[in-house]
Amino acid sequence: MVEPGAARAGTWFTPYAAVLRSRIRAQQAYRLSFVSEVFSAFLIGLVEFAEVWVIFHNVRVLGGLDLNAALLLFGFGQSTFALAQVLFGHLDTLPTLIRMGQLDAYHLRPQPLLLQLITSDISLRRFARAAVAIAVLGVGFLRNDIDWSPAAVTLVALTLISGIALFGGVFVCAAGLQFYLIDGAELTNSFTYGGSFAAVQPATVFPTPLKLLFGLAIPVCFTAYLPTIALLGLPGPALLPGWLAWLAPLAVLWVWFLALCFWRFGTRHYQGGGG
Repeated sequence: MVEPGAARAGTWFTPYAAVLRSRIRAQQAYRLSFVSEVFSAFLIGLVEFAEVWVIFHNVRVLGGLDLNAALLLFGFGQSTFALAQVLFGHLDTLPTLIRMGQLDAYHLRPQPLLLQLITSDISLRRFARAAVAIAVLGVGFLRNDIDWSPAAVTLVALTLISGIALFGGVFVCAAGLQFYLIDGAELTNSFTYGGSFAAVQPATVFPTPLKLLFGLAIPVCFTAYLPTIALLGLPGPALLPGWLAWLAPLAVLWVWFLALCFWRFGTRHYQGGGG
């Protein structure tokens, strides 16, 4: 027997699930195009990893991390970003919806605007990019001497969940700003995609202002660098000690607080497409 609460929850999510299913079927309708997009995303993931491999193959140690540690750093940062991009990356299309007046149609539906946009699409091809990062993360687990205690396993799970949620909040922050910027995608991409690049860099190489930016203001260091040094037992810089990795949920709450504030201010500023 289905509980009434579960039935109501299922009914509430039914419209969103129907839209997602239709988007998934649409992407798979043209098989050759779908395969080429998946292959392209896979190549992007390989090229991103190749950059890291070339750097650490020549430098050996950078910011206190060697190549084995860099595998963890890249795996955590890129896997969480790529999975967040699957769920939230299509918010990048919001400026187009605003300019074309198509966002008005979303306001006519009796569901929250943000949830409608989040569930309006899902890009399957981006799973290929995530697969590369997850594979690198697995190799990093094997090549590093990690004490697999219950605490370490908990930290890995906490990092993956928090990292996806944190990058998702960054995408929502960028979307909220688009109501004011309209054509400011390049500016907001510097925080979304730039944040993913900063996440896979050893924070010890950053000057103090950047440590404060990526450690506190836009805390992408919680997605990869801090859990990496915590798992390996490394001390980290003065501003970003390894034990901070356990505070990743607080970083997520901070980012989503900013995200919802930007979103609220943005939607209140929006006055329609004018059509």
